Amino acid sequence: MGLEMDLTGQLLVAMPGMGDPRFDHSVIFICTHSADGAMGLIVNKPAPDLKLTDVLDKLSDVEFNDTSGLGVHFGGPVETSRGFVLHSAEYQSVLQTLNVTDGFGMTATLDVLEDIARGKGPAQALLMLGYAGWGENQLEHEIAQNGWLTCDATPEIVFDLPDADKWAAALSSLGIDPLGLSSAAGRA
Repeated sequence: MGLEMDLTGQLLVAMPGMGDPRFDHSVIFICTHSADGAMGLIVNKPAPDLKLTDVLDKLSDVEFNDTSGLGVHFGGPVETSRGFVLHSAEYQSVLQTLNVTDGFGMTATLDVLEDIARGKGPAQALLMLGYAGWGENQLEHEIAQNGWLTCDATPEIVFDLPDADKWAAALSSLGIDPLGLSSAAGRA
């Protein structure tokens, strides 16, 4: 088994019928993956009633004129009051940015939100509350059980497409027809 799976910078695509409604049709960008586990952010689950200013109001006393129109996404079920910004790689926080792969960075410090609100943030960004986490070998096990497919993350899928189209686009990037995948197959 000596081959280590490293999915850092990849997308996880939820398979139908995986059994966890929190991850139904989700596409997750893996920020870190090691022998100790994995951490990722769901990129296609909007929190429709929340905007950047709602998050900033909770976290910062500074008044912002936010013209970004940046919506908030549900990043996962862990630490749902914590904000994470997945963004294009040209942006670097003065505090701490995780450079995930070419094209992607992740910043979880308040300054990135303030920079976005000021119009000085990354060219492309998604704001998430919460994250998805897996313990040691948990993700590998879920993949082996056909709970997830993996594919390369592209800025087009992550940032450019409407949320509702990301799951199908990720599958299509693997040559899979999303309509051919159904948890109700054979029970017509």
